[in-house]
Order: sequence, then C-alpha cells, then structure tokens
Amino acid sequence: MNRRPTLAVVAQAAGVSLKTASRVLNGEPNVAPATRERVQDAAASLGFRRNAVAADLARGGFSRLVGFITGDLANEFYSALASGIERELREHGLQLLTASSDEDAERESALTGELLERRVGALIVTPAGADHSALRGEIAAGLTVVVVDRPAAGMDVDTVVIDNRGGARAATLHLLEHGHRRIGFVGDEPHLWTYQERSAEFLAVMAEAGVPDARRWLRHGAHSAAAARDLAAELLAGPDAPTAVLAANNRATVGTLQALRDVPGGADVAVVGFDDFELADLLGITVVAYDAVEMGRRAAELAVARSAEPDRPVELVVLPTTVLARGSGERPPR
Repeated sequence: MNRRPTLAVVAQAAGVSLKTASRVLNGEPNVAPATRERVQDAAASLGFRRNAVAADLARGGFSRLVGFITGDLANEFYSALASGIERELREHGLQLLTASSDEDAERESALTGELLERRVGALIVTPAGADHSALRGEIAAGLTVVVVDRPAAGMDVDTVVIDNRGGARAATLHLLEHGHRRIGFVGDEPHLWTYQERSAEFLAVMAEAGVPDARRWLRHGAHSAAAARDLAAELLAGPDAPTAVLAANNRATVGTLQALRDVPGGADVAVVGFDDFELADLLGITVVAYDAVEMGRRAAELAVARSAEPDRPVELVVLPTTVLARGSGERPPR
C-alpha cells in the first residue's frame, strides 16, 4: 500500500533542509521566493498533505478540532444539534469531528478515548453513561468539555438542555384541557435523563389532576420507531385503553402514529409528540417544539468561551419549549 510522503521526503526532493520545508508548508515568512516555489512544487508533485493538528501543537498552539459524541446520528434531532455546533465553530475557524455512541455507555467511553488521542481541543457530549467522573483528570489537564441535551454525572461542566419538565407539563395539561383522562405515555430508554424528566412530570401532572394510577399507561423502550409502534399497539389494545398519547420523542411519535393507523378507532386518539420532526406540520401533529439547532450553537459557543477563559463560571443553559397545536392533540375523547 502506498504511504503518504513525509515532510522529510519533500525536503529531500526540493533540496532544502527539513526546517526550511516546514517553514514553507506552514506559511511562515522570510523564505526566498525561489525556495518557496521549489518546496511547494515538490509537495504538490509528491501529493504531500500537511498535518495541521501536529503543526498547531508543535508551535505551542491548540488543536482546531472539536469532538462531538452524539446519541444517534440517524436521528434528525442529533443531526440538527450537529448542524448548530458546526455552524458556530466555523465562525471561529474550528472543525467538527462527529461520532455516535448509539446510546451505549461503553461505546461513548471508547469514542472519548479515540477523540482525545486525536488531540481534540474540546469535547461536546450528549451523555449516554451514568458517570463521567473519569473525565475530571482530562478537564484538570486543560480539556474543554461541554454536555448537551442531558447533564453529566460526576463532573461540573457547561451544560445546555431544554426545559424537559416544562414541555412535558404543558403537553399533559394540553391533553387534559381537551377532556382526556386516560393518557398514555410512550418514552425512550428508562436510564436516559430526558426520559426520567419527561415521565416524572407527566405522572406529577396526572396526579395533580386527580387521575389515579397513571403509571399503568406508561411505556418505555421506544428508542426506535419500530419499538414505539409495538409499545403503542400494546397500550392501545389493552383494557381501559387511553384516548390520548403523549409520545416522548420524535421516534416515539412516528411509531405511535404507525400503531394508530393499524388500530380500530386509532384516528380518534389524540397525539402530542415531544420533539418536532419533518412533515409534522403537514401531517397536523401537535408537538412540544424547541430549537435544536440553537441548542447545538449554544453548546459550541460555550466550548469556545471555555477554551478562551478556562476559569470562567460554569454555565447551565435551559432553552424553552412550546406546544404547537396542529390538530392531533386537540381531538376530544370518544
């Protein structure tokens, strides 16, 4: 297999010292024009590519790479997060490396190690694991860490989340105000902080409304649309089936809609989804919405600020949510 030529090979081909070749390819001044042209021609003919990370670090600078460990890149929510992060970093001349943990704590830990080996200057994480205290040493050594969507246990770092409890409360009240008492809840994996926040608030609001034992309509494990479809179908086929469903993430909403399509009377069941998603407006799906791109942008903004000022106070940013009424959440119980 052919190997990419080294700086030493370029220097030899150009007939200059290693130091001179390095100065030319790093754009440093005070090199004779003829020498500069000779080195550049040799580099181009050999297919040499400069190692920008190594060059930055060798000059005492910092890596321009920022790592982002996301929960699931296939989910449009995380794609929106990555978009917001990348746009903000671009304004500061930084580049984004993105990897997906698939909500697996061990994979997240392995990816963290791999990104650190690539000398990222900062790390933005959507936590999958329950404990991130192992990163304390890296933070003490100067690594910038920001978490987004969920807080991280075991370390005190800049964090960007949405108002999960406020969104779940507003969605549940919305269904109650439209006459529903039997309300199902289809949510993600129970170890996830977002699930815990949303389900806890749902149960609290139902209890405040005098609905006994609302936990019987609670389902979890909807990390994919297919899983959500099966959970919603089971819920709707059971005794005392709910007349409305709060689907607690975008995939849970899609799966719930698929189940309703196949259940007799499913068209009469009210639905509110947590997270907006593509075509939800055209389908008339009422959702708890927020700006995922802005979440990502704020996370990147905090990473840049922390890198520039390591001793600044730790920030918690909580972005608001709002219920967008589009029709599916306003159906009365039948």
